[in-house]
Amino acid sequence: MPLAPRLPSLLNGPHAVSRLRTSRLARSAKPFLARGGIKGDRCAGCRLVPSHCICAVRPDVATQAGVCLLMADIEPLKPSNTGWLIADVVKDTFAFGWSRTQVDPALLCLLADPQWQPFVVFPGEFVAPERVVQAVQTEATEKRPLFILLDATWPEARKIFRKSPYLDALPVLSLNPEQVSNYQLRRSRNDDHFCTSEVASLCLDLVGEALAAQTLQTYLDVYTHHYLRAKHQLPPDLQSPAHQALRALAIQSS
Repeated sequence: MPLAPRLPSLLNGPHAVSRLRTSRLARSAKPFLARGGIKGDRCAGCRLVPSHCICAVRPDVATQAGVCLLMADIEPLKPSNTGWLIADVVKDTFAFGWSRTQVDPALLCLLADPQWQPFVVFPGEFVAPERVVQAVQTEATEKRPLFILLDATWPEARKIFRKSPYLDALPVLSLNPEQVSNYQLRRSRNDDHFCTSEVASLCLDLVGEALAAQTLQTYLDVYTHHYLRAKHQLPPDLQSPAHQALRALAIQSS
């Protein structure tokens, strides 16, 4: 049986990625048209067409960790952007648009907030070895881990990493996942390039938040199912393996 319906996220206030998207749209000179995606009006809470809306199954999982998204210019506008899914699941998600010449003062305040220990998530082979860590240790300081994810294409992410001096003093968390990416909405040439929500899931798992990690990964699977079914004008299968797995995880978190 389906999950009990819950109110769309916007009724509880838009999350950080939604607010960033609204701000970015306000600055656009013309409407943003996603290429090759689903057509028609979209739900403000999940970006899918109303017939395939997933607001009723949005997970509710408590997390100790936080996520900070540094987003390339048009990422908040893309329906296939998975940073939105992170903000749906991880309550303490922060989102900032990236600019080479300007930095949001709120971002600098977040990085200096004593409750957080920020980690820039980036491949270690591109970083000075003394900055690289492969485990998250926050027990001694009692700080909460804050994972900084560069939400962009790989060339854009490398540019953000190189040209953001306020990140230079932060430790770099290098992940070594064994699995290959299952993301189907946008394809990288490399199977070891993960979408943003997959990276966040790996980070959550690394700090012992296995339930949140599994929930985020399964929520991505549900979103992908609805997105592709809408694209091909097929109804969603609410008894799909992804839906059943998400319902099982909801029971664990309740």
